[in-house]
Amino acid sequence: MKQIALYGKGGIGKSTTSANLSAALSARGLDILQIGCDPKRDSTRMLMHGKLIPTVMDLLRNQGEAKISRADIVFTGFNGVRCVEAGGPEPGVGCAGRGIIATFQILQKHGALEGDVIVYDVLGDVVCGGFAMPMREGYAEEIYLVTSGELMSLYAANNICKAIQRLSIRPKSRCRLAGVICNAKGQSREEELVAEFARRVNSEMVQFIPRSRTVQMAELNRKTVIEYEFGSSQADCYRSLAQRVMENTHLTVPTPIEYDELEALAIEFM
Repeated sequence: MKQIALYGKGGIGKSTTSANLSAALSARGLDILQIGCDPKRDSTRMLMHGKLIPTVMDLLRNQGEAKISRADIVFTGFNGVRCVEAGGPEPGVGCAGRGIIATFQILQKHGALEGDVIVYDVLGDVVCGGFAMPMREGYAEEIYLVTSGELMSLYAANNICKAIQRLSIRPKSRCRLAGVICNAKGQSREEELVAEFARRVNSEMVQFIPRSRTVQMAELNRKTVIEYEFGSSQADCYRSLAQRVMENTHLTVPTPIEYDELEALAIEFM
């Protein structure tokens, strides 16, 4: 079983990338489980044709762990992709990372952490131990950074490199950096910039995903790009990413860079 996680700055397009990656992997005949590890609970929405499925945290609050069944938390979406949303606490109350911890415990209890590939879609704020749990506790073994060429997006990706580097030495942790995905914003020389950033942190850019109206149209129709426009060039990007994920053996301990170097890099390609 391959266990991968997509991390990155909030709003960078992790959920769109994750859902389309899961859809592309399922089109290869693979059994896929996608787990949304974000209080926004929207990771699997396009796989579920716009439906926001119940979250594990909501079910825990409303009926208690003893009454939760596997069918209550695992839903089947596009092309058989199984979908789970961790959820989080009520706004302003509690720790969002705890939703991830509780979710994994319940999924393990019901034997639901299974399949050919598990895709964890995780909020990029790894300062919180809860959001780092997929890496820290040995669930996610291959970490993909989703970034654009914007400085703050690269900054978040670099911080995640620091977490991977730190956690890679823990006995339970098998996490390694598997590559960088550029989810482009359309700025000049963006592909070159992200490729150079990946090289400097001891990795490589595994896929460049251009900005495309097809993504917005697919989401307005409550579908992944893979389902909405299977033959499009944008769908080809996600299929290429799926292939590279399945064939990837280049797993590294990253070498994060200092902020001054990161800023100079961004200026160089501006």
